[in-house]
Amino acid sequence: MARRGAVDSEPVDGAAYSWQMNSQRSARRPSIGALRSLVLAAPARLGPTRLVLVDGPAGSGKTTLAGQLAVALGCGVLHGDDMYEGWGGLPTLWETLGQRVLEPLARGEAARFRRWDWARGERAEWIEVEAVDARGSDALVVEGVGVAGRRARQYASLVVYVEAPWDVRLARGIEREGEALRDEWLRWEAAEEPILSAEGTRAAADIVVDGTRAIPDGTVGLAD
Repeated sequence: MARRGAVDSEPVDGAAYSWQMNSQRSARRPSIGALRSLVLAAPARLGPTRLVLVDGPAGSGKTTLAGQLAVALGCGVLHGDDMYEGWGGLPTLWETLGQRVLEPLARGEAARFRRWDWARGERAEWIEVEAVDARGSDALVVEGVGVAGRRARQYASLVVYVEAPWDVRLARGIEREGEALRDEWLRWEAAEEPILSAEGTRAAADIVVDGTRAIPDGTVGLAD
């Protein structure tokens, strides 16, 4: 079950939030603590939930950064890899992320979707995402290629874009999944670039992070 832990609710100081955001916007290596502060200072836009979207090309370091930030926030993480319908699933991501997760949560309803089993090529068990209750302001981190498209960004309190050179990303992918999947990685890269470009994700991000460098407060560096 993917659950969000409650975080301390703090009044939103518009001037302070704008200053923090402007001070971090050009930071290519923000600390996890700084990102956490931005999330907690931001207004909730997914009902009472502060949604963090971590986007960027495959292999740039999104999963690692998202996990570190979720720990700092005391919340759960949803992964795009559980939503895509395989290697060709980018174009239909919204059917799961939007229609089964974000839109129900925005209505104050519980959300759920079935995890994609990459080995079997079919949907598997249900992942439940509970609607936020009245305990206070909660956070939710969602990471993956394409998760911060235009329709999703309207619900986000913070959008982070993680990037790294293609040769670095490809090497990470091959190391993680094996040489046999090199062609799939090449096809995925060819598919993701026009989608990220068309959605204007990098330009719209609140912060762009260099996925080849260590993140303060986190682990030694990003690798996934």
